[in-house]
Amino acid sequence: MYVCLCNAVTDSDIHAAVKEGVRDLNQLSSRTGCSITCGRCTSTAVEVLGEAMSGSGEVLKLVPEPALG
Repeated sequence: MYVCLCNAVTDSDIHAAVKEGVRDLNQLSSRTGCSITCGRCTSTAVEVLGEAMSGSGEVLKLVPEPALG
């Protein structure tokens, strides 16, 4: 299913991105362009990202952790 129509990002693309190391919405946006253009897909993208992360046994981070240091 298409999650982001503006950038033609599918749920399969999001699952693949998680397998390749994406761990939060910022990383997903950088990798796929999802939720950057109009933003209407953001809630669905977060939902699919969470599902993909739960399948990998990890926890979704909505915002990146601050750098230590």
